[in-house]
Amino acid sequence: MSGLSPHLSPRPLLRGPWAAARGFRCVSVPAGPRRGPAGSDTASPAGMEELLSRSVPPLPPYETKEKAPPPAELRGAEFVRFYRSLGAGQPRAELLTRLARGFGVEHGRVAEFSAKVLQAREQQRELGALLQAEDRLRYYLNPRYRGLFQHLGRLEGGLRFLVELRADLLEGLASKAVDGPHVKEMNGVLKNMLSEWFSTGFLNLERVTWQSPCEVLQKISDSEAVHPVRNWVDMKRRVGAYRRCYYFSHCAIPGEPLIVLHVALTTDISSSIQTIVKEVPPLETEETDKITTAIFYSISLTQQGLQGVELGTYLIKRVVKELQKELPQIKAFSTLSPIPGFTKWLVGLLSSQTKELERNELFTESERQEISEITGDSTTETLKKLLNNNEWVRAEKLVEVLHSPLMRLCAWYLYGEKHRGYALNPVANFHLQNGSVMWRINWMADTSPRGIAASCGIMVNYRYFLEDRASNSEAYLGTKQIKASEQVLSLVSQFQQNSKL
Repeated sequence: MSGLSPHLSPRPLLRGPWAAARGFRCVSVPAGPRRGPAGSDTASPAGMEELLSRSVPPLPPYETKEKAPPPAELRGAEFVRFYRSLGAGQPRAELLTRLARGFGVEHGRVAEFSAKVLQAREQQRELGALLQAEDRLRYYLNPRYRGLFQHLGRLEGGLRFLVELRADLLEGLASKAVDGPHVKEMNGVLKNMLSEWFSTGFLNLERVTWQSPCEVLQKISDSEAVHPVRNWVDMKRRVGAYRRCYYFSHCAIPGEPLIVLHVALTTDISSSIQTIVKEVPPLETEETDKITTAIFYSISLTQQGLQGVELGTYLIKRVVKELQKELPQIKAFSTLSPIPGFTKWLVGLLSSQTKELERNELFTESERQEISEITGDSTTETLKKLLNNNEWVRAEKLVEVLHSPLMRLCAWYLYGEKHRGYALNPVANFHLQNGSVMWRINWMADTSPRGIAASCGIMVNYRYFLEDRASNSEAYLGTKQIKASEQVLSLVSQFQQNSKL
């Protein structure tokens, strides 16, 4: 996730400068699961089928569903051991595919009870009979592997295992190692089950400080996907004065960060990430009376198996309440968010326009002329090379010329580009769903190589006006209306006047 320096290599527990600086002794954990023999019979197709037949409990008849004994714990533990003994990639993909295809819904039963529901409606039978027929149908719509997941979720360590299994499932779907409607359906079923198990009632809000266990600090640094942690000094700053770091943990997986939110406490709404992650706060002791603003500058999911499970929204809400309790003088809550995908979208747009029109109409004639005077060429290919090469930020005049066109293009990307009627950009969509306002677009807000490559250095503030949050969210989800500030709308208007798609 994060590209870390040698001081913070991914995943192992803290050692070297970290452990010495903290004064902790960190105990290592086993390196990983034991692998079964490469030619093991259980890893063969027949062996997999036999294991699944033993591990996946049969769906009891509807009449005896309440009296059916639970599966033996040994069966679930056997499945976990076998799964972890398989190599990542194709062996696990094979097992997951067989589980999805061979142990799903019994379609014959579904057809049978669907017909009975229709029959009860047509015959206008009493309501009780109709509801019972619907309940039977609902029961037989449950796939058999759901029973396995339920059983595993009750085992010690089972919830953690299911999160890992879904991470493998998502990786397999992304790489096409597993595919097809059965596998996609199983992924949806498991996601819904995890959404119930990881609902807010089971989550604990934890604050991270420099006194937190070194294992937690290591996991926080490893999981930082937005602004990578450079070293232990950097990590100490991110949990020190004028900073807050919170995470959700689950009661069944204590001490394990699930999703992490970093906050900067400031006097105004920040327009540059450099002022947050690079500049050292002036004092070790906070002058709380000067803090008026909370900036959410990074939110990272640490468990890929929880993608699609609603955690970020609840974490922001809980942190807002926590900050209001600790620092009631805070009046402004805002993000300073990256804009992943903007550069890729823009380069793709330039390519498609050149192919169709033999020229681009995103830049005005005068802008193309100014670019030509600096670079010696204003063709689309030159523009694409500029955007794909971070070196353009070193040319002060070029940065000045590109300021206006890139700002209006970015405003349109955030405000005007849609997917099924909602914001195309995933970060924008997330915060708009939560009821924020697209408040300010900031030029050269992230001058790191990653920031320039992803979004030409541009970042955006999504501001949360707490009294309007619910109505803004309802308007966005219901009518797909984006609430935006005058600055954003002005840039959108400039795009509509000067650029053509």
